[in-house]
Formats: sequence, C-alpha cells, structure tokens
Amino acid sequence: MSAFQLNSVPLLSRSVVDRAEQIRGDARALKEGWAEAKLLRVNRRGQVRIEEGALVLDAAVELSAEPSPAAVFLGVEDGVHLWAVRDPELEGALTDLRALAGGAVDDRTAGLLSTAIALLNWHDKAGFHGADGAVTTSAKAGWSRVTESGYEEFPRIDPAVICLIHDGGERVLLARQSSWPKSLFSLLAGFVEAGESLERCVEREVREEVGLDVREISYLGSQPWPFPRSLMLGFAALADPAQPLTFSDGEIAEADWFTRAQVREALAVGDWSNRDGETRLLLPGSISIARTIIESWAAID
Repeated sequence: MSAFQLNSVPLLSRSVVDRAEQIRGDARALKEGWAEAKLLRVNRRGQVRIEEGALVLDAAVELSAEPSPAAVFLGVEDGVHLWAVRDPELEGALTDLRALAGGAVDDRTAGLLSTAIALLNWHDKAGFHGADGAVTTSAKAGWSRVTESGYEEFPRIDPAVICLIHDGGERVLLARQSSWPKSLFSLLAGFVEAGESLERCVEREVREEVGLDVREISYLGSQPWPFPRSLMLGFAALADPAQPLTFSDGEIAEADWFTRAQVREALAVGDWSNRDGETRLLLPGSISIARTIIESWAAID
C-alpha cells in the first residue's frame, strides 16, 4: 500500500484553548480580563513550573496592575484570560515541553506551551525592525510588534517539511544525525527555501541528505514546532531501496531501510529516552510529528 493517512492528530496540534484573536487589539477587554487573568511563567530555557502534573499559572496581577507589554496573550479558558511571560528568575520544580512529552501530556498543556514558547522566542529576537533597525514594541497583546513610525511585524514562522520515505511495501527509510544517540533514527526534514514549493522542498532535501529520488509525494498533516518557531509539514513519498544512499551535505551520519516489523518493535519499546545501548532502533518521542507519522505507517496491515 503506497498511500496512507495519519491515524491521530499530532500532539502539538491538539490545542483546546480558545485563542480569542478577536480581542487581541481590544485594550479595554484585555484590561478588564487582566484582573482575573492567569499567567504562565517561562524561563530562558523554555522551562515552566509543574505541580502534581499540572502547569502552574499565577495571578496576572502579581506581575502588574494592568496588562504588561512583556506578556503575551494566549487565549481564553472558561472566561479567564491566559497570558505568558518570560521569567529568567523562575524557580521551583521545572520542566520543559520535550520532557513533558515523554509521559502523558494533555492537549491543553501542549497547546499552551507550544504557543507561549513560540511567541516568547519571537519577541526575544524581534526588538528591531528588519528594514531600518528601528526599535519595535509589543502590540496586540503580544501578537505583533510596531515601530514608532507605524511599521508592523507579526510572529515569524519558519516552514519545514518532514517526510516518511517508504518503498510502497514493508520498508521505510530512517536516518540519524551525527549529534543524536547511536540508535536514534527519525524521518528526513528540512526548511523550505525562498521561491520553493513544499513538494520541491521534499525532493531537494531527500536528494541532498541521502541521495534518493522520490515520487508520489503526498501531504499528511502539520504541527507547530516552537524550537524556536517552526511549522512542520508532514509528507510521505516513495523511493527505490535499490538506489544507493549518499550523504553529501554532512547532516546525516547514517540511514537504513527498516521493515515494518522492526519499526513496530521499536515503537513498543517507547522512545529515544529508553535507550539502553543494545537497541538497534529507537524512535522520536510523542512530541514530534515524526512519531505520529511513523506510528501511522506502522499500523498499516
């Protein structure tokens, strides 16, 4: 079977909080909501406080009496406004999104964290306008930045493709970057270049990284990836296992064709955090759309 679909929604695409974009520019509504608003504090490493398995949200008024320009508006939950702020001094039992995804992370937590981290990462790097270097300030509750002369910029998102390459039968190509643990393999991925379609990006990245020609490229789904601010666009494509693998761009240390049985066995082990040194194949954790794509392909009868 050459075509397949995702059998579940990727973890970071399951946000359940109302983003309430209609009030981002409503200063009065934001001010009124601030009195009862909750605030998520995030340190420079993207870590947050967790207590009894749940995100710790503080009263927003502990930060300031009115909406702070340092905070970003995440949405509304049960009538309560939710915000996030960068807090370099954050203390307590801290964890990050990657660590949370190693266990059971609920859709609310995944959605709030992926949005907060992406927005805060953008603000950290967007203090000056790219055209003339003018200072920018936060606007629309953190969803844009403006200069004194009126130029406005919006959160930058970097599109990247990620592709499962298979032979139309029982084999899938998985690859390992040189910086990864010896047994950790995943799908090929890369950023979309200027003037390039998603499909051509898939073709180029696969050819550059492993030397294969792919065909029958099909779209599967997408997921935000706030490390620092990407959008992962998932694809599947066919390739010929007889074609030699070549690693010309230096990103891939090794790649190999694995059977569906081998992938199913690796999925049963868990993810790369369960490495024991004896396992030939370990796969990405649940936070990555790569995991969802691999699981969906492995489930084909």
